[in-house]
Amino acid sequence: MKNFTRRQFISYAGGISGIASIASRSKAQGVLGSNERVNIALIGCGGRGMGLVAGFLQRDDVRIAGLCDIHPDRLGSAARGVTSQQSGPAPKRFTGIDQVLEDRDIHAVVIATPDHWHTPAALRACQAGKDVYVEKPFCHNIWEGRRLIEAARKYDRIVQIGTQNRSGAYNLEAKAYIESGALGNIHLVKVYNCKGGGPFRLGDPGRKPDGFDWHEWLGPAPSRPYHQRIFGGGWHQFWDFSGGDLADDGIHQLDLALMLMGDPELPRTVAAGGGKFAFKDDRETPDVEILQYEYPEFILTLELTQYANAMSKIPDAVRAGDLFPNWLQCATRIEFYGSKEILILGRHGGGWQAFNSAGKVSSERFGRHPDPEHKRNFVECLRNRKRPNSDVELCQRSHTVMHIGNIAHRMGNEKLIFDSVAERFTNNEEANRLLRRPNQNDYSVPEIV
Repeated sequence: MKNFTRRQFISYAGGISGIASIASRSKAQGVLGSNERVNIALIGCGGRGMGLVAGFLQRDDVRIAGLCDIHPDRLGSAARGVTSQQSGPAPKRFTGIDQVLEDRDIHAVVIATPDHWHTPAALRACQAGKDVYVEKPFCHNIWEGRRLIEAARKYDRIVQIGTQNRSGAYNLEAKAYIESGALGNIHLVKVYNCKGGGPFRLGDPGRKPDGFDWHEWLGPAPSRPYHQRIFGGGWHQFWDFSGGDLADDGIHQLDLALMLMGDPELPRTVAAGGGKFAFKDDRETPDVEILQYEYPEFILTLELTQYANAMSKIPDAVRAGDLFPNWLQCATRIEFYGSKEILILGRHGGGWQAFNSAGKVSSERFGRHPDPEHKRNFVECLRNRKRPNSDVELCQRSHTVMHIGNIAHRMGNEKLIFDSVAERFTNNEEANRLLRRPNQNDYSVPEIV
């Protein structure tokens, strides 16, 4: 990513000449042939990015044609890893997003940067005629999410969000079971993201690696001095970059719960409780949090911890086998309370069980991790141009729910009234200032996409 001036960036993102050039490139991109291999470039070669690449490498209809990272050592390591697992030419190495977007051989990009770069990178990819697979949370705030939807539609791009549960067969079966009426009327849904952890300390800021552009890494976020702990994953704990573990992990369960409830319209109110109860440490985000969302006909609660070490995410053996989690200690479960039955479901392959009033299992399905199916859906949509399972507009709803929960907490655990049409709070103007990022610099998402 080169350092655009403000004027240059606006021209690139939304100016008349920029749009004409980009639209021309988008049109020239064309539709992939049924036997044509998809050339994908990864933007962000950290742990999650390389995990995504590993899945795409298992497909014979995909080629990892490019790798992009502003950290030289990470880029080199990623290139060596992909080259060792993929026949043919080594993937191209890019040190900036603009280089990827200018390469006409690249059909689609996978974006696995830190969260605050997700929308800026995805939006620019759409403008350049590239289809997009972007990790969750796909937007840093609600306003950014709306701009990415506009870009996806304007430039006719496929934008798949990395909420893989929407491609899981067992989740779709649970949705069908609920829609059959077997549970009866559902007026309470409980979402859990109750994980263990320890205190977060910044410690020694360290020395910026040679060749690493910290200013570019910050991108649309406010300026601050380099810190090795923030770069090394600690950014999850700061509002400038992310939304805590609610945005990192909890969004998976929240998105899945809303999918099973039929993706309802946005809630009328949100109330929050919690804070830094377990650890008086350097994080900004809470280590204990409870959110309550009021919909017209049901209440959804989300409970989050970062200290409860007796809880655990679903083990790999359960995700890959005919097993169920220990529901009581399952950190990432969802509970649907119906008038006839209750249903407990685990994300990413945990399966589900429905229980009747006698405590007997009335129906159940084992699960499998849906990551392969999610990638398959993305590749298929690149060819047929249908909207993917986790289309950006569909996922905007769950991400909005996540964001307003964090805003309620940041307002001092206040109950907020939300106008779903205007996408604004009606009882707190200070909360409305968090609906978009206040700072503006050369990397900011433009008003016109």
